[in-house]
Amino acid sequence: MTVDDSTQKSYSPAEAMKLPQLVLTSRQFFDLELILNGGFTPLKGFLNEVDYIRVVKEMRLADGTLWPMPIVLDVSADVPYVVGNQITLIDIYNNPIAVMTIESRYTPNKSEEVLQVYGTEDQTHFGVRSILSDTKPVYLGGTVSAVALPQYQDFVEHRHRPEELKKMFKEKGWNKIIAFQTRNPMHRAHFEIVDRSAREHDAHILIHPVVGMTKEGDIDYVTRVRSYQKLIDARLKDRALLSLLPLAMRMAGPREALWHALIRKNYGATHFIVGRDHAGPGKDARGVPFYGPYDAQNLVKQFEKEIGITVVPMREMAYVQELDSYLPEDEVKPEHTVMSVSGTEFRKKLFAGEKIPEWFSFPEVIEELERLVSAEKRKGIVIFFTGLSGSGKSTIARSLQAIINEKWARPVTMLDGDVVRKHLSKGLGFSREDRDTNIERIGFVASEVARHGGIAICAAIAPFAEARLKNRQLIGNVGHYVEVFVDTPIEECEARDVKGLYAKARRGELTGFTGVNDPYEVPENPEFVFDTTTQDARASALEVFHYIESLGIL
Repeated sequence: MTVDDSTQKSYSPAEAMKLPQLVLTSRQFFDLELILNGGFTPLKGFLNEVDYIRVVKEMRLADGTLWPMPIVLDVSADVPYVVGNQITLIDIYNNPIAVMTIESRYTPNKSEEVLQVYGTEDQTHFGVRSILSDTKPVYLGGTVSAVALPQYQDFVEHRHRPEELKKMFKEKGWNKIIAFQTRNPMHRAHFEIVDRSAREHDAHILIHPVVGMTKEGDIDYVTRVRSYQKLIDARLKDRALLSLLPLAMRMAGPREALWHALIRKNYGATHFIVGRDHAGPGKDARGVPFYGPYDAQNLVKQFEKEIGITVVPMREMAYVQELDSYLPEDEVKPEHTVMSVSGTEFRKKLFAGEKIPEWFSFPEVIEELERLVSAEKRKGIVIFFTGLSGSGKSTIARSLQAIINEKWARPVTMLDGDVVRKHLSKGLGFSREDRDTNIERIGFVASEVARHGGIAICAAIAPFAEARLKNRQLIGNVGHYVEVFVDTPIEECEARDVKGLYAKARRGELTGFTGVNDPYEVPENPEFVFDTTTQDARASALEVFHYIESLGIL
């Protein structure tokens, strides 16, 4: 979208709310903010079909402008909006953010999209899984007009629009600004990379962390931002500025690195540090890295002049014991003793309360991470029982509740499928959509319990893998999640069926009954599998109890 928006109509919130409304997902929300504030210049809206096709295939908009990432508004196929309609895009709190004029409605080829953008269809990849599993089937394209930019209540002094940041650089007299992309805390090695790069290029530093959506399992942005603040105050005062980037990362490796460079240029940076395997998601299902270590640096370097930003390849640093300092890896000599701590070792030390070597990280960073560890240990937990009707889910769940009450004296929220359907999900039927909605509601309530340090036990048939996976992801972001598959044979379930539901389903009197005329998708990687024909409920419950006890949730 590269049209001139100088004549676009502006809308008041009252005017905007008279139009049809569409609630934004988290990714769409962050994308829209960066479209509106100029972070995604030259985009003026979500990509129409012509722009989308060329971006996917060639990394360029229809007019030839470089742009590597599809920025799309995906909707369900039954959404009625068509070309020419105007709709208001609202956040989850019903606040109008922008009005969109629909210029294009199209069905994308998602397989082509993931192959071109991510280079793979392997759903081990964070971005691929998002496109193929979570993104809806229809895309709407069109220009947007701001109603009100998103308002934040936290770290307000570090949230800047591109023009604000450029103005600050000018007022400070900073002519060269080297931007550092990060979604992790900055330890000594990161600091050395940034510090050396800035000195080599006689530049000031823009610490520009992503605080939108990052990779699953990343440390929360609040902890990270507090650590960046302390690090700058202690070691980079007057040389660095912290500004938060509300970006939804795709972990697209080389393409994402190019995208990040364009965004940093929009925010006023003149130089950009590109790491090895920049924005890489890790390894594929075969254990092979998705991208080569220098693919990202090579791609961004190829377009350096067109973007108008100087690429600074990140040099990996190593701590040399004899020198008590860091050196670029290519300057390390055979006689040097190189010290290292893996990410796994670091996390283990942190959670065990062991001292972290000062050569590895700074006290102010460790202080914030120790606060996080303390909070992690207080996280709540959700134990989710799934299995056929009559398998014994509720019996084991109630037994587990009793054991927790006896041994911990802690309140437990019980979310039994039958009870939930009478209250929280009253009115829902047994179509796949309604079943998924029921499980989504259970997951949402359970996640809120876990978020506040509580314990929730859920027992529901939950026949579909996708709905269970979404709950795992939702709850896993705020607490601990344990899935228990009660794998009792269907013959035994039928024998226990005092209501005769299985018999009715066999006779065709009851449709949509899981296990008879509706599928049950067996969990692939549950934490526990029990068969109640061979193991009693309390013994099964005790196994689960001892496991969650080992997590330190007291």
